[in-house]
Amino acid sequence: MATVELKNVSKRWGKHTGVDNINLSIADHEFMVFLGPSGCGKTTTMRMIAGLEDPTGGQILIGDRVVNKLEPKDRDIAMVFQNYGLYPNLSVYENIRFPLRVRKIDPPNQRSKVMKAAAMVELGDLLERRPRELSGGQRQRVALARAIVRQPSVFLMDEPLSNLDAKLRISTRAQLKNLHHELKITTIYVTHDQVEAMTLADRVVVMSKGEIQQLGTPSEIYDRPANTFVAGFIGSPAMNLIQGEISGGQFRCEQVSIADLPSTISGPVTLGYRAEDAELSLDGKGEIKGQAYSVELLGDVTLVTIRAGGGFATVRAPKEFRANIGDNIVIRIKSKICHLFDHQTGQRIEAP
Repeated sequence: MATVELKNVSKRWGKHTGVDNINLSIADHEFMVFLGPSGCGKTTTMRMIAGLEDPTGGQILIGDRVVNKLEPKDRDIAMVFQNYGLYPNLSVYENIRFPLRVRKIDPPNQRSKVMKAAAMVELGDLLERRPRELSGGQRQRVALARAIVRQPSVFLMDEPLSNLDAKLRISTRAQLKNLHHELKITTIYVTHDQVEAMTLADRVVVMSKGEIQQLGTPSEIYDRPANTFVAGFIGSPAMNLIQGEISGGQFRCEQVSIADLPSTISGPVTLGYRAEDAELSLDGKGEIKGQAYSVELLGDVTLVTIRAGGGFATVRAPKEFRANIGDNIVIRIKSKICHLFDHQTGQRIEAP
């Protein structure tokens, strides 16, 4: 088991910066998720930890060792990739056993290790099959078992669920969560899917343009986003963001008026709120008024989006709610659930 630490780590290709001076400490046994859109630097950061990319600057430590100059095989890590990386000519059993053969583990111990790893991911009945005879979810479980059998200090997982369908992704996600609880191995997981990040992580690193935007627990990031990027990236639907002016504790813009906000803040701001924190008005009185742009029944709730404030505003309504496109809709918002962000920098504003 091991900690992982990045000290002023950067990666550049000519004038392009992929990762910009990252500092990060990952605790022993922690499940850390790197989250962000394509091109944000999350996979590059993982590849530097793995030794597949050389950092342009800074230090990478696994445990108490600086590993910058160590080969991947010498870093005591195991990787699980998006594309499985299985050997098509080998059976499931031999695919799982392969790392043990390469490391010349005592042969009498190999079978017990393989069977234990296979049992953890429920592959006991598939050990004689070839990868081509397996479903996508089964192949990913083989890749997981091959990583588990290594008993590494650190797991590195690069979007391992991306090739799975929605239903299988949910079940495999639960399996990953349970495996981490059982194995207690430090895990770094890369994804662009914020649902995966929220459900799996002990802590989340939200990245954009090669920089860390926010580091915290899923609840910290969801409840108190550090800036408008995080606010707009985390959540399904994402936080509503409305630009306007605040003065005397009153936020105003076209079709929006919200009172009882901090009177110490004034000038142009971006106001945010989450759809589940607002409610539809039944008496026509409320803080946001507009026409229905879309009405989406999600099963347990109905998601209503209206045109307001020069953009869109969304609210979760009861599943029984029905409306037509163009109908007048009023949304009630309590000031205590609102978030305020600097209009220029996008950074969160904390009232004095």
